[in-house]
Amino acid sequence: MTVPLVVGLDGSEASLAAVDWAAGEAVRHGVPLHLVHVTPGDGDTRALIGAATERVRRCAPTVPVTSEVLHADPAGALIGKGHEAFALVLGSRGLGDLDAMLLGSVGLAVAARAECPVVVVRGAAEHRRTAFGSVVVGVENGEGSGTAVAFAFREAQVRHCGLVVVHAWTAPPVAHATAQAPSWALEAHRRPPAQVLDDALRGLTERYGDVPVTRRVIEGPARRELLDAASAADLLIVGAPRRHGHPGLQLGLIGHAMLHHAPCPVAVVPRS
Repeated sequence: MTVPLVVGLDGSEASLAAVDWAAGEAVRHGVPLHLVHVTPGDGDTRALIGAATERVRRCAPTVPVTSEVLHADPAGALIGKGHEAFALVLGSRGLGDLDAMLLGSVGLAVAARAECPVVVVRGAAEHRRTAFGSVVVGVENGEGSGTAVAFAFREAQVRHCGLVVVHAWTAPPVAHATAQAPSWALEAHRRPPAQVLDDALRGLTERYGDVPVTRRVIEGPARRELLDAASAADLLIVGAPRRHGHPGLQLGLIGHAMLHHAPCPVAVVPRS
């Protein structure tokens, strides 16, 4: 059985935008859509589920749609659904979020703990409607980016668009270094920045030969460079390395920043 793309509903405009985005994603990947409304109460949810289902049928009539209402803690229930999901899709804000919060508490908790990719649908309509023809993925100097890069190639392929792979690096203030040859003695064990990118792409450029790839090795803060690249992107993808023994802490500072500030939908992909 094909695992579904799961969408979290709460009746907010942001969650309905997530439904629209997920319907397009389900078409691209040929997977069914499962709408989940999680509520701690016993109120009538038929209208919400019905409206969301009708939205899917209008914009993606070939996508099989199922729905479910759960009376439980929203974050915990959605994380549970992620055990057997192609991905979880959420709106950038919920009904109960304070105006000052840039990302809802439920969305942040799910992105931090889910075992499958989590997409938070952010940004203006042009970023949510594949108007730019570009997918961006960030590569870190560590073990958390491999699954994210493979996910990014698949997304670019099904969208028939280009992939921008970004690795931002910084040297210690007293160091003299280049992207090809870092020279600081205390970090000689680290791979040169250009090598980090080469290693992340090894095998994937051949497997996805139809995906145009743009490589960016940039000296500068990763947060700034990824947000800049995302300004002309339909989807931004970041990896989330597992932190064993620290449940709920798989998101690093970069992941948090992208979920709060990115101008386009953000996919957080946990390491396999």
